Amino acid sequence: MVPLSWYIILSAVIFSIGVFGFLARRNLIIMFISIELMLNSVNISLAAFSHYLQVMRGQILVFFVITVAAAEAAIGLAILIAYYKNNPTIKVDEINLLKG
Repeated sequence: MVPLSWYIILSAVIFSIGVFGFLARRNLIIMFISIELMLNSVNISLAAFSHYLQVMRGQILVFFVITVAAAEAAIGLAILIAYYKNNPTIKVDEINLLKG
């Protein structure tokens, strides 16, 4: 059986990759993928703790997080496609449409 610490280390590494990708890249698609990585790392840790504590609450919460991640991806990509139709760029530094 795999120890709990391995799952937590894996989750921390994946979360760190997601944070680095979100902060270092200026492409909106890469930023969405990085957010998905961070949500999936939380899912790994929730499922691992739920398994080792022998409760189902963590695994049920994983399904809700997956649902929120799918909704976030769908809405975010829809907004990105709608924006890209008017302005052919997806670089965050070049987007100034929403400034007041």
